[in-house]
Amino acid sequence: MTKRHRTTAATAVAGLVIAGAHFVGVTSAYADDVTPSVPPGTEPSASAPPPIRPDSPGLKLPQGGVLAPSKVLDMVEVVEDLGGEERRQETNQSVMMALQSEVMFPEDSAVFNAQAAARIQAIAQEINAQKATTIRVFGFTDDQGTYEHGKELSKKRADAVQAELAKTVTNPGVTFDVRGYSEDYPIADNGTEEGRKKNRRVEITFPRSIK
Repeated sequence: MTKRHRTTAATAVAGLVIAGAHFVGVTSAYADDVTPSVPPGTEPSASAPPPIRPDSPGLKLPQGGVLAPSKVLDMVEVVEDLGGEERRQETNQSVMMALQSEVMFPEDSAVFNAQAAARIQAIAQEINAQKATTIRVFGFTDDQGTYEHGKELSKKRADAVQAELAKTVTNPGVTFDVRGYSEDYPIADNGTEEGRKKNRRVEITFPRSIK
């Protein structure tokens, strides 16, 4: 079995809300086999668009022109460390932290290396600070090997991250949505090792507090 691990990279403007089922408990979470209706990260914003008056004197429409339906486009801020090992993507609604699988797990394994726990605990502290109670932990792999093995490995890695988060997250009423997606939803080209490395990842997503 060839490597299967992680990272996300790219700077984008998009909304970030990831679909999933809900599983209760801070010490354990179980995935079902429900497939999201749309790929994670492509759902429309939950924010209602602000009202716009077609007759506002500030609008300068050509004669006979009409306004298109209004919609909200969330601005996404993306910050990635120099090695691409960790990526933060933030909107006005949510925060997504993506970690390369290589920085947490040995090849083809779901057992943490020595540095993994500290990275995940730092994310857990931010979840506490944001007072988030809905946390999504999604695992992904590249397209090497069988799809079924990738599904199992990506889920085991997501489970391991969730279990580590649960040790530090103290917000009451927390629910976890934990899934493994195998090679589905790649964010880079699986035709190169650089791209496959980016696709081998675990994503942790949680709402940000409104200030």
